[in-house]
Amino acid sequence: MEETPATPAHLTAKPSWLITQAAVHAHRLASEGFGEVGARGYHYRILAALDEFGVASQAELGRRCSMDRSDVVAAINELAQQGCVERTPDPDDRRRNRVTLAAAGRQQLRRMDRVLDRVQDDLLEPLSAEDRQTLTHLLTRLLAHHQRP
Repeated sequence: MEETPATPAHLTAKPSWLITQAAVHAHRLASEGFGEVGARGYHYRILAALDEFGVASQAELGRRCSMDRSDVVAAINELAQQGCVERTPDPDDRRRNRVTLAAAGRQQLRRMDRVLDRVQDDLLEPLSAEDRQTLTHLLTRLLAHHQRP
């Protein structure tokens, strides 16, 4: 069997490449974990936003969760079928739907939080608690800088 060549140093010396590789690995771990509880990443985004901010329109959820409108609609449809959210017409604008977190959605969010806690541990296993805090702080600063209006 042929040995796989090493990744070129030109790539491994670039933080952008390293961040991308870590993100791909993190996404795979999260997707696999969510699959174990019958969920997807979009479900987590929506349930977390509803839990933290309360009732919202589908458009608000899309903005808060950085999701495309069609992805929001599809995810809310799935969550509604599972009994995790309730969708009702907005009394102020019947063209809009208001989405509410149901008790089953709170339970699913707790399951998904446990999955993500495990994913964090798996992903960051080689790092000490202090290194994990430093990484989180640096990534937060980096993203905050690039998300300025």
